[in-house]
Amino acid sequence: MPDWRIPLAELRLEPVDVAAAVAALESGWLTMGPRTEAFERAFSAHVGSPEAVATTNGTAALHLALVASGIGPGDEVIVPAITFVATAAAVIHAGAEPVICDVISPQEPLADPEAAAALVGPRTKAVVLVHFAGFPCDPLPWRRLAQERDLLLIEDAAHAAGTAGCGTLGRAAAFSFFSNKNLAVGEGGMLVTSDPEIAARARSLRSHGMSTGTWERHTGVASGYEVAEIGFNYRIDELRAALGVTRLGRLESEAGRRREALDAYRERLGAVEGVDLVFGEHALDGVAPHLACALVAPTARAGVRESLRAHGIQTSMHYPPLHQLPPLRMARRGDLSRSEEYASRTLTLPLHPHLDSAAVADVSAALLGALARPVQRDVP
Repeated sequence: MPDWRIPLAELRLEPVDVAAAVAALESGWLTMGPRTEAFERAFSAHVGSPEAVATTNGTAALHLALVASGIGPGDEVIVPAITFVATAAAVIHAGAEPVICDVISPQEPLADPEAAAALVGPRTKAVVLVHFAGFPCDPLPWRRLAQERDLLLIEDAAHAAGTAGCGTLGRAAAFSFFSNKNLAVGEGGMLVTSDPEIAARARSLRSHGMSTGTWERHTGVASGYEVAEIGFNYRIDELRAALGVTRLGRLESEAGRRREALDAYRERLGAVEGVDLVFGEHALDGVAPHLACALVAPTARAGVRESLRAHGIQTSMHYPPLHQLPPLRMARRGDLSRSEEYASRTLTLPLHPHLDSAAVADVSAALLGALARPVQRDVP
């Protein structure tokens, strides 16, 4: 593994995190117990949603959100082209078919409500809204579309822990706590909803469809269980729940540092010819940015990435459009030209709470230096 001088993401555990993890290990109770319950209560209060169900990961949370909302075989679910494959995979795991819609623009790679409306058919039951890079979808056009066409809105908020309003836009929402996410615990996810029936079914389905859990039986709350339906094993462990509680207390301050770093990128790169900053025109108030994405010429991107790598700067590309992935090439879709343009130009720069102004200046200078070099083309 390269020893990156400036990594794309960086996770630092504080002594309080380590102490909480050790206490969980020393308790002798390692799965879905009091720490899981505490994490669910704390995250519910943070989001402002009355119900929260902790899961093994964000994909599991999204799968449960779909299934518990009644999505299943024969249904179609609209998803944006620019998202991680897990968004579409969760739809397929639920037995439904993903329908891929275009984004608003390369500079604003959120699902386009008008493009989605054109794809609604007799089997369309829901739309999964992805709050890409931590920037929220505008709720007004989506709620209007949902009401007019009788659709469910499900949020994929994997990127958006800490962003105001995310998790309360639709019927249910799924968050991810993977190691590079805003609220990182290694693995883990959370379903949030205001619908108690969805929450109750999700709690049952995450543990094999059982009516009670081991902790409830251990503490005498219940003496046995029933299996209402065949479910899944999506239980989170106490170690990660403990980390979730302690790290949630720092989410707001870390989101502030993410905003400062992204704002510094805007100051250095916002007016540079040949570079477009994704969401560069969006206000940062209330946003917990997850990614710093820039757009460069397709012919320049590979050279820029190699140049930054030579400087010890890690970059990535988020994401190839869904319809270009082999398992999804046959999915129903509309025109995806804006998504394809975004995917051909996107470049993800380092962004995390520990990225200081000097590092932002270093990354920006390296990027500008790479763009100033002539593009090398193969000679026939």
